[in-house]
Amino acid sequence: MIKILLTGRSGQIGWELQRTLTPLGKLTVLSHQEMNLADPEDIRRVMREHRPDVVVNAAAYTEVEKAEEEPTLAMAVNGTAPGILAEEAKQSGALLVHYSTDYVFDGEKGSPYVETDIPHPLNVYGESKLAGEVAIQQAAEAYLILRTSWVYSLRLQSGFVKKVLSWARQNETLRVVQDQTGCPTWARMLAETTALLIAKSGDRPVDYFKLNHGIYHVAGKGSASRYEWAQAILANDSQRNEHRISRLEPAQSAEFPAAAARPEYSVLDCTQFENTFGLCIPNWKESLVLAMGE
Repeated sequence: MIKILLTGRSGQIGWELQRTLTPLGKLTVLSHQEMNLADPEDIRRVMREHRPDVVVNAAAYTEVEKAEEEPTLAMAVNGTAPGILAEEAKQSGALLVHYSTDYVFDGEKGSPYVETDIPHPLNVYGESKLAGEVAIQQAAEAYLILRTSWVYSLRLQSGFVKKVLSWARQNETLRVVQDQTGCPTWARMLAETTALLIAKSGDRPVDYFKLNHGIYHVAGKGSASRYEWAQAILANDSQRNEHRISRLEPAQSAEFPAAAARPEYSVLDCTQFENTFGLCIPNWKESLVLAMGE
């Protein structure tokens, strides 16, 4: 059985990965306390202690607004740590799977981004995630950098889906921005796709992905504005009788000042991933129905 090391056990993706990766081998799941990604020596210690065949890094500094106030910490976790994981993975002959973000782009292209488009992040969070991508590419031999978009889980109370459901129960009118467009991606679908990827590589993941390593876009198929996403969330709520909301109105991002700028259009083209591995995440609307059906 292959040995798999998973970071970020309490995060949206990490929590789902615990279930999907368990059948594939001997799974070790680490919390922040068990491996501090802001501490390079702690990363090296843990990697050398476990010597995994596969490292799945689902941990990240994800507070987009707070990153503007804590750029050093964001860069340590999102930018420096992935490079150290890559170095250690190379030394031990392991595959590294790492998640990145659509926020490495500035949103000005106006059409879906492909892997060869030049990144230009607008905020500290995006800059730190891009730094992590670069560090991995420079250090690793067998790696997958999976760029994804607008990840959600109904476990996360502070996530967009739960916020919309809460707002609908508290307000008669709800205004949601319509000038930000991306690909809503259910964390469970992303975790299941990751497990299928690793399963395809058999008992020698590092050899398989030396031939197919790189950056791939993996997100819910299709696209939506946050306003359209909110419409779908409300329509699929099985407890609509609890809603106070009578009007959902489109708004502009400028109406909600934020410390971190967001790309207006960060839709990801996943064709390269689908053609290479024969896998794809379903349409975001279908995934949302499944997620909310639970």
